[in-house]
Order: sequence, then C-alpha cells, then structure tokens
Amino acid sequence: MSETTDEQSLASRLPEGGFPPPPELAAQANVGPDVYERADADRVGFWEEQARRLDWVEPWDQALDWSNPPFAKWFVGGKLNVAVNCVDRHVDAGHGDQVAYHWIGEPGDTRTITYAELKDEVCRAANALIELGVQAGDRVAIYLPMIPEAVISMLACARIGAVHMVVFGGFSPDALASRITDADAKVVITADGGYRRGAPSALKPNVDEALTKTEGVRSVLVVKRTEQDVEWTEGRDVWWHDLVTGQSTEHEAEAFDAEHPLYIMYTSGTTAKPKGILHTSGGYLTQVAYSHWAVFDIKPDTDVFWTAADVGWVTGHSYIVYGPLANRATSVMYEGTPETPHRGRWWEIIQEYKVTILYTAPTTIRTFMKWGPEVPAGFDLSSLRLLGSVGEPINPEAWLWYHEHIGGGRCPIMDTWWQTETGAHMITPLPGVTTLKPGSAQRPLPGIAASVVDEEGKPIEPGATGYLVLTEPWPAMLRTIWGDDERYKDTYWSRYGEGVYFAGDGAKLDEDGDIWLLGRVDDVMNVSGHRISTTEVESALVSHPTVAEAAVVGATDATTGQGIVAFVILRGDAVDSGEELVKTLRLHVRKEIGPIASPRQIMVVAELPKTRSGKIMRRLLRDIAENRELGDVTTLTDSSVMDLISSKLPAAPSED
Repeated sequence: MSETTDEQSLASRLPEGGFPPPPELAAQANVGPDVYERADADRVGFWEEQARRLDWVEPWDQALDWSNPPFAKWFVGGKLNVAVNCVDRHVDAGHGDQVAYHWIGEPGDTRTITYAELKDEVCRAANALIELGVQAGDRVAIYLPMIPEAVISMLACARIGAVHMVVFGGFSPDALASRITDADAKVVITADGGYRRGAPSALKPNVDEALTKTEGVRSVLVVKRTEQDVEWTEGRDVWWHDLVTGQSTEHEAEAFDAEHPLYIMYTSGTTAKPKGILHTSGGYLTQVAYSHWAVFDIKPDTDVFWTAADVGWVTGHSYIVYGPLANRATSVMYEGTPETPHRGRWWEIIQEYKVTILYTAPTTIRTFMKWGPEVPAGFDLSSLRLLGSVGEPINPEAWLWYHEHIGGGRCPIMDTWWQTETGAHMITPLPGVTTLKPGSAQRPLPGIAASVVDEEGKPIEPGATGYLVLTEPWPAMLRTIWGDDERYKDTYWSRYGEGVYFAGDGAKLDEDGDIWLLGRVDDVMNVSGHRISTTEVESALVSHPTVAEAAVVGATDATTGQGIVAFVILRGDAVDSGEELVKTLRLHVRKEIGPIASPRQIMVVAELPKTRSGKIMRRLLRDIAENRELGDVTTLTDSSVMDLISSKLPAAPSED
C-alpha cells in the first residue's frame, strides 16, 4: 500500500475534530473543564490544594521556594511519611481488606496482597533494614525482578527515610556497579533470579560480579524466587526469608521533611556517566498522586489498574508504586513478557482480573499490531474503560489500533508525556475533558507551565516546530543530579536561562495550540521507551580491543520507536570478520550495558564524517541509517567519506 493510501486510510478513520470524551465518563470524571482555569489563576495555590489530599504530620510554611533557581523547594517546613501515605492511612481508614496488588508470576503463580498485608510486609522489611544498620539518608540499591518484594523494599526504605536506588534487572554487572558506586549504596536487595521468557534469569551472580568492582556494600539481602544455585558470601549475604519474615509487624514511622530525598534513579546522559536523578518526598508524592487520580480518573472502590511496566523505570516508581498506592488503587503487577507463555497473556490477565485501566508503551502496542488483532479478539476485554500510553510519542496508526482492538472503540487513550526528570505526567489529555487527537499529548497538566520555543527561546507560532521547555517549577521535579549540582544546571537549565527547563524533546504546535511531541533532539535515544545515551554505547564499543572509534545514532524503528545503529572504525591490526565481528560487538555491548543497548545494526567503516574541528556529524549518520537523502555536507573535512559509507550500507534488517 502506498504512503498516500495509508494516509487516506488513516484520515478516514478519524472523526472530524477528534474523539470527544464518552458522555458517561465525562459526567462522573474526577476533574472537569474548570480545572485549567483554576490552576491558571493560582498555580502554586492549586498545588497546595493537591498536597492536602495527602496526610501531613506538620503543615508547610511556604508552598514554593524558588529563590535560588534552578533549585526548587516545595512545601517548605512540611513533614510527612511517604509510606504511611501509601499504606497505613488506608488501613487506618478501614480499607485494610482491599487488594493493593494482584501479582502474577510468569510461570503462573499468583499472590494477592491486601493493604493490611502490605503494611505488615513493609514494617517487617523496615525493621530488617534497621537491623542491617540502615539509617535515614543511607542509600539502598534494589536489583529485583517484578515481584512484590520490589514494592515492599521501596516502601520500607521510604518508611525509614532511606533513599532507594532501583536498578532495572536487565542491566549488566558493570552498569550496576557504576550506580552503586555513584550513590554510595551500603545495602543491595536482590533475588537469586526472576523469570523471563519462560526461563529463570539469574540476578545474584550479577550482584556478586558488580561488588568486585565497587566498595562499601556491607550487606546483600536475597529473595528466593527461582531457587537457582547461588554463590554465598558469609557475613555479607542474607536470605530475605531468614531476616525479614521473622520481624515484627510493628514499626513506628517517622515523619520526614518534604524535601527529604526519596529516591535516586539513573538515566542515560550525553556523557558515558549515567545521571542520578534525585527526587524528594512531599512534592513528588503530591504530583504523582494527583496526576494518577486525574489522568486515569481513578475510582479506588471499583477500578483495577495496570501499569504494564517495570519498577526499574520511573513509570514503575510513579504509576505502579507511589501514585496508585497514594490513591488506594487496586493494581495488577505482572512479572513476565507479553508473549510468555503465549501471545494472549496480557489479554488473559485483563479478562481474569477485570482490569479497567491499562497503561503501556507504544513499542508494546506496535508489537501487538504485528501479531494481529485476532489475538486480543480471543479474550473478553469489556472491563476496560480507559487506556494510557507512555514512554515515547505514539504514532496515530498505533493509537487507532489500540483504541479499536484493545479499547473496543469506547476507551479514551491518555497519551502522556513526561520524563524520569519530571517525576510525573506533564503533558496529557484529561479523560472527561479532552477531545482526543491520535498522536498528540495535547496540553499541559493543570498546574504545569510548558511552551514550545525556537532556537532563541521565543514561543513559536501554530504550525511551527521547536523545542519543548517548562517555564515554571513543578512539585515532582528533580532537585539535582546526585552529587553534581553543576551538571544539573548545565544539562537542564543552561540553554534558555536558569529558570527555564529544556526537556531535550522537539515538538510542534497545531492550529489549536495542542502539542505534538517529536522525540529526542539531543544524543539520547529512546529504545522501547528506555532512554539510552549514544555516548554510553559508543564508550562500550570502544572498550572492545578491536574498535578504535565508534559513532552511534538512533534510527526510526517500526517496533521499538528507535533502533541503535553503530558505525565503527577498527584498530589497525583488527580483522573485519563480517557477521562474526558484529555478533561479538553486540554481545560486548550487552555485557557492558545490558540487552536493551544492543545495536540493531553495526557497520564497519574506514572513516567517520567529521567537521574541520573534529566533531562527528551524527546528523549525516542518521540520514544514512534512515536511508534519507544526505543533508548539507559542506562542513565536512572530506565529503567523499559519506560516499564510502553509503556504498557499504547493507539493506535494513527485515522484521522477524
């Protein structure tokens, strides 16, 4: 089918003006159209109103201190306990019997955990951490599969004021070690392994290897999940069931300052060193709780909510753990992959647990599209009433497929833009208010100030393309990069002035003033919703003894959003063994960073396109990777380099 025909087919499926809110949902929605006017009239007062949805031990003296931008303080002087707000207060209010999580293991084992049971487990884990010598402010690394102990560990840290640092289980020992070192973590919580694609996947050996590369970890707490054999270091390693299970379920929670650190999350930067994004307590919980309640229209007595993500990423922190629990939601948590043990696994879960709200990534939706609509058609998805999209801009075709084949044509889709750094939703429709346009995140959340600007920082006209910026502080914003205030300022606040946050994303405005995100404009790739630094992958490639130089770009990928394409120059004595070398380098990157960073294509080249100042022209490499006509090459030292690279370009890999 031609591109023009595709566009015509797409246009014919779009109602004029977009998809209005279903009348029944709009009539009962948590927020109505007046919310924008209220928030615009008094933005800080609006966030104070949302903060009062939480329980505070001590009230704040000042809602926002922005006297030293870009270092914000929210709810200054206020004190609360994040874990108490997520668990205890619901139990105290008589909701202890409500299910907090329906957990499903990949092999089919299940656990149902009520709020009362969750409170007991969190208290036990908090007491265990105290026994290990963990104090308020200490950092605890969490390297676990998608099992309840991951949530319990996070909440136990929050309860005692320790700072958790969750590392995605797909990261390599080297990546884990660098994060442990940077955060100076004293305790690691891990498991023998988890289940992935039908088989046990070991985790404890990765921790053991990581700890040979870093110092300072005194205890490793190990959950028994897969019962794989593990190496054991006496005096350091301890089984979860030996230490935690016998602890008291009583624990007196302390209130902490609103600005007390809650967690560090590492995200790829434009240097090889990952950035430790620091989030604090009061402002973060205020915004994730409000956004979860407003954007997903949560009704805690009737909804079953499923964020199909991993707690190792910010989506899991904000919308598997803190947002849903603060709102007393019942959530689904699934350990495994969408195709294990069969391609209908997700739809089977929705059918069995009567899930009402599903939140997932466009990458996953495009995978389901490849598998065909007949797979979800075999299950009863009538319980669904609302859908969400996260991780990258969703293309209109995937939006419509999601709407038609998963939502039955009746479920609004909340296309949410936000980042690890923002902590919570920033640009998103509201389900009872917004007439939806497939592919657009539309407008800022109430209380958020966003703009699309040109190179000089001036707001663009409708129809133009520019850069997304945030022009006012927001409660869930990152407070700094862990241990590096200067890098924080340089990375996010230097391009347009100290009070303007540069998101690193391109965007366009339509004639209605709605925002359409265009993806990254810097050297960070978005692969399946995971942010991966080009520099980090380049550093991994160059660390291999055969590689002298490497340049990495992100290229459009129909399934993952972006695929990693690498161009490498070999050392003088290295031999290009073709596919064998490519396979070796891929495995090397997997070991150094993790499977998510494995390049889709690796091309061995004699030279790389460079300017006269020696800068690699990645823009031209992207043109090559995308099979586009080359842009301006006049700034290159030698423009014939591009002809040489083009002549070696293999056909794009077929999708399997």
